[in-house]
Amino acid sequence: MNLLAVAVLLAAVLAGCADVPLEGAPTPSETTKPTAPKSTAPKPSPKPTAPKPSPPTPTPNGNLPAAAPVLRSFPSRLANGKPPLFVVVSFDGAGDLGLWAHWRAVAKQVNARMTFFLSGPYLYPGSHRTDYKPPYQKPGASDIGWGDTANILGRTKVLRDAIAEGHEIGTHANGHFCGANGIGRWTIAQWTAELSAFDRMVRTGPSLAAGKTVAPPFDPSTVKGMRTPCLEGNRAAYRLAMVQRGMLYDASAPGYITWPRRANGVWNFPLESVTLAGTSKKTLTMDYNLWYAQTQARKAPIAQAPAMKAQVLATYRAVLAKSRASGNPPLFLGNHFNHWNNSVYSDALTQFVLETCKQPDVRCVSNMELASWLAKYGVPDQRTRPS
Repeated sequence: MNLLAVAVLLAAVLAGCADVPLEGAPTPSETTKPTAPKSTAPKPSPKPTAPKPSPPTPTPNGNLPAAAPVLRSFPSRLANGKPPLFVVVSFDGAGDLGLWAHWRAVAKQVNARMTFFLSGPYLYPGSHRTDYKPPYQKPGASDIGWGDTANILGRTKVLRDAIAEGHEIGTHANGHFCGANGIGRWTIAQWTAELSAFDRMVRTGPSLAAGKTVAPPFDPSTVKGMRTPCLEGNRAAYRLAMVQRGMLYDASAPGYITWPRRANGVWNFPLESVTLAGTSKKTLTMDYNLWYAQTQARKAPIAQAPAMKAQVLATYRAVLAKSRASGNPPLFLGNHFNHWNNSVYSDALTQFVLETCKQPDVRCVSNMELASWLAKYGVPDQRTRPS
């Protein structure tokens, strides 16, 4: 199938789900409750022009760890002649300390590496929130609230520890503005400012929270990937801002189970279109979308949780089987730090990771580990027909 046909088919699938948000509410913060997700698609902004390249922003401390360590290498082919079946698990927000402990423990059990897309305000104190001046919003606006001292310092430590374990930190930007008045109309220059604001929050937030000098958890100039809030935004605009910074991949766009390609100068690592097990419903490999497909993002009675978890788990297993039957293209599974719908989605993903990541042909990796493998070996000469 040629690229035009793929694009047409993808548009048709998404049109059939026009009332379904691409991604849901932000991770709850300790200061505010999340707002309900908005499904209105933003109008595309004018066609962007390419920015002039500029060097990465220097870090004040050359000893800070990189946000995207690549500590492992993998063969180009397995004994069966196929490439490794990469499973990439990632999380948006990355705020809740209890869930940080949970997912790090899960990863250790099966030698997995994961990607955590951090929201800048989770490292920045609310007392300094007006330092942040987002486009079209009041200074200090944030739909996910701001941090407090205890949580900021706890997150600073856990981020350092997670990086030391081989996990990757990406960016989920800052204020999490979705819908018609959100990030969809932002320009390259506005995205550049947003990413610079993320840098400042990472570098200065822990010290501001503590009232004394505290080393940042990592060097934000080494962040290599982003997932945009609600999967929205003018892709050409924000990707060009990413390229200017030397970033390598975008994990925001919906797509299919196929080998990733470059788009607008970065790798496109999509959340993939799948069929909810036992139904004909199309959804994406993101917990919120699975929740919406099951109950339109409404909490179901707890008695239904086992059956709903089983359905999500069956969906993941079917996706894994489809990849194996199609030349092992990677799976991208997105989650939030949440307990949505009686923890159905966190529990299902936990079980899937524990039963899958030790299978002989599977490698559970971060986005950056996959990007490193693709840079070394290239995209396998295989195609997967969207369905």
